Amino acid sequence: FTVGDKTQTRQQSTPLTFARKSFGHRRWILAALILLMGGAAFAQRGYWGRRNRSLPSDRNGVPSWEVDSRFPKDCFTFARIEYDSYGGRSRGGGGCWTDYPDSDLNFSLRLQQLTSMKVNPDPVVIRLTDDELFDYPFIYIIEPGGLVFSDAEVKALRKYCLNGGFLMVDDFWGDSQYENLRHELQRVFPDRDPFEVPLEHEIFQIVYPLKEKPQVPAINSARRGADGSVGTWEWSRDGSDTSVPHYRAITDDEDRIMVFICHNTDLGDGWEREGEDQWYFDEFSVKKAYPMGINIVTYAMTH
Repeated sequence: FTVGDKTQTRQQSTPLTFARKSFGHRRWILAALILLMGGAAFAQRGYWGRRNRSLPSDRNGVPSWEVDSRFPKDCFTFARIEYDSYGGRSRGGGGCWTDYPDSDLNFSLRLQQLTSMKVNPDPVVIRLTDDELFDYPFIYIIEPGGLVFSDAEVKALRKYCLNGGFLMVDDFWGDSQYENLRHELQRVFPDRDPFEVPLEHEIFQIVYPLKEKPQVPAINSARRGADGSVGTWEWSRDGSDTSVPHYRAITDDEDRIMVFICHNTDLGDGWEREGEDQWYFDEFSVKKAYPMGINIVTYAMTH
């Protein structure tokens, strides 16, 4: 495998390897397909409106694959949530379209290649109020620093999560952006608070046994020092400390993680930018972004 060549698979020796595991507990019917293969509050809000986007016809060079026509819905689909933001980049970040579509396409490809999970080659973008929300047991929100939920979205997300759905939140930095997300999630779950997930938790060990909580910076923020040290964090607009990644969760009454919050890290850039720089790919995509992402999806689909 060489960086930038998305037509190659990882059939040869590669740093991305799996430890063999199998799972007996299945909540979602789809999860029966996952037998992992060998290998390691705000005033004056100015909203950004809805923008329809579709996958490019050439998929930006990411290869496609066939889905069993007899069971077209019995496969994992990466579902990105479109949401409204206030204030634009100066207030909260780039919004729900950050890293789209390469992040979604690349991550779907690697799930298909690196596990025996059956994966839809075409990721989707939906809103929390869309009828098809409940067709997707895993949903993804990125850059929630300026996110704001409507009352209808609050109700829909609570119902979705408490009925077994899983929300992953990714790519936001600093205290003020986290506070915005915490405020919005408190509207969804007024009876539940996010907590820091320990490294020993199953979600960090389920496929790749991680020895640290991974921190992935955007490619333009990744730094390699003259002494060989690696800078892994991005600066926050509010000046708060972002050097430590935080992985927080909200659980249901059975201690199942239903919201997983990846703060002070940018896993999505590790997926999106895998083909742009060999060092970034080796250091962040291979070692951190894909292992953590695959662990998260595997946990979501087996609980």
